[in-house]
Amino acid sequence: MVGVSNTLVALALYSICVILYGHLLPHQGKPIIADIASITSKPIAITIAFLCYKHFVFRTHGNYLKEWLRCFAVYGVSTPAELVILPLATKLFLLFALSSPYAPFLAGMVNSVIIAGYSYFAHKKFSFKR
Repeated sequence: MVGVSNTLVALALYSICVILYGHLLPHQGKPIIADIASITSKPIAITIAFLCYKHFVFRTHGNYLKEWLRCFAVYGVSTPAELVILPLATKLFLLFALSSPYAPFLAGMVNSVIIAGYSYFAHKKFSFKR
């Protein structure tokens, strides 16, 4: 449940940023907007995910700063992959007429599924290692 809720929160924050930057930067391409939205929504999503993992999944006590920084390290390792996945997936979805208006959102979903799997195991073995 925590993984699903973290994914939904991250997708919601990313989607809000896509819409916002789509209006603020109308002349930029959707792949660039997808990357900017990801970069700006990520710190909030990571902090929310950290608190949920800490209190509901791994149930660790203390070490807030150390574990929070480790969470950022885990997601930081995945950031270069995201900066490749998001624009490529966005461009792929732009090729199809039905998905074109939703390309950055669909790319965000693909990215979230990939990163969710990776992050659970990385947090288990690194961020909240006992």
